[in-house]
Amino acid sequence: MRILLFGDASGFHATLAKGLKALGHEVVVASHGSYWMDTPRDIDLRRGNGKIGGAILWARISTILSRHLKGYDIVAITNPVLVEQRPNRCKVLFDRLKRDNGAVVLTALGTDTPYVEMCVDPSHPLRYNEWRLPDGSPSPYAVEHPEILQAWLRDPLRDLCRHVYDHVDGVVTALYEYHLSASRWLPASKLAYGGIPVEINKQGAWAPSPAHTKKGSSSPSPARKITLFLGRHRSRIAEKGTDRLEWVVREVNRLRPDKTQVQVVENVPFEQYSRMLADADIVFDQLYSYTPATNALMAMARGQLAVSGGEPEYYQFIGHEGVKPIVNIIPGREQDTVNQLVKLIDSPNDLYDLRVASREFVEAHNSLDVVARRFATSYENILNE
Repeated sequence: MRILLFGDASGFHATLAKGLKALGHEVVVASHGSYWMDTPRDIDLRRGNGKIGGAILWARISTILSRHLKGYDIVAITNPVLVEQRPNRCKVLFDRLKRDNGAVVLTALGTDTPYVEMCVDPSHPLRYNEWRLPDGSPSPYAVEHPEILQAWLRDPLRDLCRHVYDHVDGVVTALYEYHLSASRWLPASKLAYGGIPVEINKQGAWAPSPAHTKKGSSSPSPARKITLFLGRHRSRIAEKGTDRLEWVVREVNRLRPDKTQVQVVENVPFEQYSRMLADADIVFDQLYSYTPATNALMAMARGQLAVSGGEPEYYQFIGHEGVKPIVNIIPGREQDTVNQLVKLIDSPNDLYDLRVASREFVEAHNSLDVVARRFATSYENILNE
C-alpha cells in the first residue's frame, strides 16, 4: 500500500511509519513534528506564530495538496483538527484528502468531541479521567481550562468532528479510552484496535540475566540507588497530573533516601528524552489514564517499572492474562501508590520480577512489528470492503 500518515503526537505516526515500511509499504509522514519533540517527518506542517504563521501554513498546505497529498491508498489522520487552522479549513482539507485518495482513516490517539463527551457524561464507563475525578467532581485540568472543555462541546469543533466521523472510512484506536469513545459515535464494524507502537530494540532494552528471571532468585546488586524518573510537558501538568506524580516521587524519595534518587525532566526533544530515560528504574507517566501511553511503554520496553494507568478493564480489553506489571495509580489514592512503591523498593526480587514482566508485556502487545501488522491489516480490510 501507499500510505500517508498525516499528523502526529508523541512520535506515534513517525514510529508507525517504520513498522509499515518494514512490512513493504510505501509511507510518507506529514506532521508538525509533535511540536518541541521534533519527531521525524517527510513533510513539515509546523506553524509559525500568530496569524501570519497560520496564513503561511495554509498557503503551504494548499500548495502541497496538489503535489504530495494525493494518490495514496490510505491517508491516516490523527485528529479531526488535522492542522493548526480554523475548523472550517480543517474540513476543507479533510474533504480534499478524501476526494484525492483511496481511503481516509482516523488514528484515534487524542482528544476530540466524542472523547470529551464521554468523559463528562455521568453515565460514562470510566471512573475517572483528566476531566473528572473518581467522586464525580471536576479535575484540576477541567477547573484550570474550562475553555478547552467547552470548545470541544460547542460548534464549530463538534460539527467538524461529526463531519469527520461521518465520512471517515474507518477508525484505528491507540488506547482503550479512545476505543470506548469512538464506539459511541461509530458501529463496531468501522472500529479496530491498533495500540501504541514501540521500537523495542531502539530503547536499548535492559536485558536480565537468566539467574534473575525467576521469582525468588538472587536480586541485582543493591549498591546503586533506584532512579525515580518523571518526564513532563510544562503545558500539560494539570492534564497529565504530573504535579501529583511529583508528590509521589518526592514522598518515596523522602521515605527511602538511602535507596532512591530523583530525576525530573521537562520539555526536551524526543531523542534527548529517550536517552535520558535510559538510566531510569521506575518511570512515572500519568495520573488520569486507564492505560499506559507512549512514555510508560517506552520505559517498560527497557525493563523499567511504569507508574501509570493499568486498570483491569484495560488488561481485559487487550486480552492480557499474565502478570500485570504496571503500578496502577488512581487519583485521590496517591498515598497507596507511595506505599506500594516503598514495599517494592524494599523487596528487590519483586521489583525485578515486575521489570522483567514489563519488558515481556510490551513485546507481546506493543512491539512495533505487532502494532504495524494490526494497522496494516485494518487498512487492508478497509480497502477490501
